[in-house]
Amino acid sequence: MLSGLPAWLLALCLLAGVALDAWWGEPRRWHPLVGFGWLAQRLEARLNRGGARLWRGALAWALLVAPAPLALAALLAALPDSPSGWALAAGLHALALYAALGLRSLAEHTRPIARALAAGRLDEARQRTGWIVSRDTAHASPDELAKATVESLLENGNDAVFGALFCFMLAGGPGVLAFRLANTLDAMWGYRSPRFNLFGRCAARLDDVFNYLPARLTALSYALLGERQRAWRSWRSQAPAWPSPNAGPVMAAGAGALGLSLGGAARYDGIDEIRPPLGEGRPAAPADIERAWRLVRGSCLLWLALAVLAAAGWEWACR
Repeated sequence: MLSGLPAWLLALCLLAGVALDAWWGEPRRWHPLVGFGWLAQRLEARLNRGGARLWRGALAWALLVAPAPLALAALLAALPDSPSGWALAAGLHALALYAALGLRSLAEHTRPIARALAAGRLDEARQRTGWIVSRDTAHASPDELAKATVESLLENGNDAVFGALFCFMLAGGPGVLAFRLANTLDAMWGYRSPRFNLFGRCAARLDDVFNYLPARLTALSYALLGERQRAWRSWRSQAPAWPSPNAGPVMAAGAGALGLSLGGAARYDGIDEIRPPLGEGRPAAPADIERAWRLVRGSCLLWLALAVLAAAGWEWACR
């Protein structure tokens, strides 16, 4: 294991990190990603100017993403090879996963939208949806809000949940920190705008690399837990048309698994955009937000179970 931990201990750390996320959720104050975002904004303001912006963006990415995982890896390597050292290492790995995971946060941000729509509180639903998506929501209908929320849930089922679990299973705490920081920079800089087209290209491409396998395993999970045939068809036929090479498979398979038609028209900065279709079936309704959340949660539980079984099998085979 790249984490340096035995398979059984890594599996326990995985369960502990998910349990911490379910228990505590996101920190209400002093969230580490808030501080990271502030630092990224300051560094971008200093470096995103003049010539060689592609290389300046790559330098900024390295300066922001590399230190925390390398420092954690060095700290873990310095711990003694003893029961107390293993216990401390396990705690650090679990805390790193907790800091990177966003399963409970997805529920806390999306379920209130479903409740507001069910109660007819449209203004509240518009405001809450605007907190989690970049499209305009000020005049959105209930079904448009439901579509936006379901799409966000499906995509973040990889970005905030399974991608973190995958990188943790592969490389422990340092791996999951690198994944989460890279994903955050892509969300901040990965745009084809005049400001970020060159400077943010490294962040966008490296996030694509980090997410390539997790995205396809997330799509596979959605297909296995939902309407399989629709999910497979949507994945194969629609994902290539989506602008993001990783969001396409995740969202197309998720929409098909739920039996929904997503994608299509959305308004950004006052301009209507027609995006490729996703999935098959009827349009999304407010009740589908809960269905999408259950699909994301089920995918997480599926891979937790597989990880524990794989660790048990590994330990048995090594005896």
